[in-house]
Amino acid sequence: MGVGKSTVGELVAERLGCAYRDTDGDIVAEQGRTIADIFVDEGEPAFRAIEKQAVHRALAGYDGVLALGGGAILDADTRALLAGQPVVYLSMDVEEAVKRTGLNTARPLLAVNPRRQWRELMDARRHLYTEVATAVVATDGRTPEEVAQAVLDALELKEA
Repeated sequence: MGVGKSTVGELVAERLGCAYRDTDGDIVAEQGRTIADIFVDEGEPAFRAIEKQAVHRALAGYDGVLALGGGAILDADTRALLAGQPVVYLSMDVEEAVKRTGLNTARPLLAVNPRRQWRELMDARRHLYTEVATAVVATDGRTPEEVAQAVLDALELKEA
């Protein structure tokens, strides 16, 4: 959350000369409401089911840079689909997250005690991110352009 996946993903796609897609955007468009609203109205399990379908559709029929929501890797089937794909885990520490997002309550999983919840989420998810990642790129103290270049370098990809 707040790591810059959308901004960096768009930059990487532009540099590679391909399309960019974000499954969070797919969900919002399909559902006609924000992710925060889905969490509030239906709860996290319902959102995760919607997310799983959106991610699986995107992985099955898309050839470009694809950004997944931070919780998508919680699903074992999704992790299996990511195996063998070029996957980049954009990492940052909690202090960087505070600088970037203020850990505001617009993010449903961070509504109460955001610093502690962010740390707990990362402690629970970090091993899953690294399990599926082809490369890990730290974003702390870097501009989106620097992170995009680091992604290309990590995956040994050349600009179009």
